[in-house]
Amino acid sequence: MHYGIRKVQAVLGHTKPLASSAESNRTQSHNRLLNVLGIGFGLALTVAATIGVGILRTPVEIAAYLPIPLLFMGVWILGGLYSLLGAAQVAELGTALPRSGGFYVFTRRALGPYAGFVVGWSDWLSSCGSLASAGIVLGEYLAALFPALSNYVPHIAVSTVLLFSALQWRGVRMSSGTQQITTLLKALVFIGLIVAIFTLGGQAHEATSTQPAPQTSMSLLLFAPLILAMQSVIFTYDGWYGVIYCSEEMRNGERTIPRSIFGGVLSVIAIYLLFNIALIYVLPLSALAGEKLAAAAAARAIFGSRGDTIISAVAAVSMLSSINAFQIGASRVLFAMSRDGLFTQKAARVSEAGTPRGALLVSTIVAVLFIILSGTFARVLAMVSFFFVANYAMTYLSVFILRKREPELPRPYRAWGYPWTTALALLGSIAFLAGSVKSDTENSIYALIMLAASYPVYLLIMSKNRTKKRALLAFASGSAITSLPLLVLLVLKVSLLALKIFHYSDALDRTTFLDRTTLWIVFWPMAITWFILPRSTPMSVNITVGIIFTVLLYSSVIYLLMKWRGKP
Repeated sequence: MHYGIRKVQAVLGHTKPLASSAESNRTQSHNRLLNVLGIGFGLALTVAATIGVGILRTPVEIAAYLPIPLLFMGVWILGGLYSLLGAAQVAELGTALPRSGGFYVFTRRALGPYAGFVVGWSDWLSSCGSLASAGIVLGEYLAALFPALSNYVPHIAVSTVLLFSALQWRGVRMSSGTQQITTLLKALVFIGLIVAIFTLGGQAHEATSTQPAPQTSMSLLLFAPLILAMQSVIFTYDGWYGVIYCSEEMRNGERTIPRSIFGGVLSVIAIYLLFNIALIYVLPLSALAGEKLAAAAAARAIFGSRGDTIISAVAAVSMLSSINAFQIGASRVLFAMSRDGLFTQKAARVSEAGTPRGALLVSTIVAVLFIILSGTFARVLAMVSFFFVANYAMTYLSVFILRKREPELPRPYRAWGYPWTTALALLGSIAFLAGSVKSDTENSIYALIMLAASYPVYLLIMSKNRTKKRALLAFASGSAITSLPLLVLLVLKVSLLALKIFHYSDALDRTTFLDRTTLWIVFWPMAITWFILPRSTPMSVNITVGIIFTVLLYSSVIYLLMKWRGKP
């Protein structure tokens, strides 16, 4: 189950044979994770990574998009079902490839080292960013509870991140115990809030039930409101795969990983549905849509002015388990990449207590920098979120590729309904990605530029680890920009043809069939980008995005075809 363990030479010379054996065992223990975590930790990590402040805020957005109870609850049910679809795919990959590191492990195996590099680094940065954001949110809600702390939000955030880092430094058992205790506290707080709304919200419910029901408008049946609502819901469900960051450390992973994923997803679905039913029990959707924080509005309807204080306490408590979960995830991703040579080998060292201390230290430092320079790094985190959305699609695609290329790979759990459920999950993730690009076009453009610039960095890292030859071979045999030189020449050729067309009115008729085909091949992806981008986008940006999209599209197609055929 354990990978990347360095071979330890026997200690000769001044030590006795027994001491040499003990020293060898101690050295080995410094280079492997401990297989000691159980299903309790898996469930706790899944719930903690999923339930956060999002569920306190997202219902407001959904009520604005779909102000009818049936539709309002329907998207939450659909979001839960989509998460279950994804859970089936991830459970198969997590048991077939039981290595800690999250999505990085799957994409590297299925799509190659460069794809793993992109997914790994983006996932690690987003985990560090989520860790920093959770610390800041905790500080803000503590400041709401205790106004004297209002000038110390960054200090609270940094102190909390360092505190949980110190607890994890002690060992994986300490991390597991901390995760289970804080997640249990979170679950009890949310369940207590739901019970309080139902038991004490009678008067508010009567006032809500006497209001006339909103009339169904044909506009609500349009596609756009449902897509926007689903996008928000899927973001709120995100995190259900948390246990795969620690697959290697789970005892009896072939059973505990699927149980942790499905048990966590079902627990989250139950809490989300009960919480939203409680909200519409005491508040009409029209009133909910006008609030900033859904839970605070419901609490005010029951507890009056004390409602905001209660919700601030709920949010602060819920952040504790999330901070611990994000820190575990970030350190495991960096550990996995370091073990594979994509970062310093010092980050791949594991303490005797099972903590990847080097990776934990680097992740903590980056999270603290995000907190201190939150305004500066806001753009970086927004760009990285583009890759976070793409991770879904690449993971589900990995199921198809590994099923075809490695049919003999042991799969203790196999995704039910394959290939139909896998295809449905993949199509949903592609639609989700398209919606994210449409809603945040500017940062998506920067993310594509970052992707184009990432390959030289990848080559540099590989050459630093004395694997430059292997990296160049990977580039020649099917990386994400294998066809870059060809496509650059293609774009130049099209540019010259375009100049000729604009200069001579009948130039198109005089071009050869090959030239006209070349024009069509290049310009139809560019036409797609012009259709997606807002009309106010400058022409220079349109052309730049079109060229980047064309290069990435065709190079990715070639890359996937070569991987599908089983080439290295």
